[in-house]
Amino acid sequence: MEQNSEQNGFVYTYSAKERDEIARIREKYTSPAERKESNIERVRRLDRRVISRAQTVSLTLGILGVLILGFGMSIVMTDFGVYLGIFADTAMLWGIVIGLCGGVIASLAYPVYQWVVRRERKKIAPEILRLTDELMK
Repeated sequence: MEQNSEQNGFVYTYSAKERDEIARIREKYTSPAERKESNIERVRRLDRRVISRAQTVSLTLGILGVLILGFGMSIVMTDFGVYLGIFADTAMLWGIVIGLCGGVIASLAYPVYQWVVRRERKKIAPEILRLTDELMK
């Protein structure tokens, strides 16, 4: 018995893993207006935003403090203070003061990180609680 080639077609089946990958790829090519964010995705995004903001603030503060510390060290250890118009006898004093200020700023990075995390979590707590209540029902 011969079958018509038009009636014979290919049937594809995908595993759950492949379907998830296809959905992620498809999402990259859809416009933001067409995408619908699920509650779990929104909870994840809000939680990531808290950590991201805190990391940005603390890294900026830490890097700034270390740069100031290095500037103070360069005044103490080199003739850079002379180029800035600081006399050699006071260059060491100014370098130590500037370096200590930079060290204090850099050491505040972690406490500032914790403060920003607490503040941001307090801000978004009602939204997170509302979304998680919907998800758990």
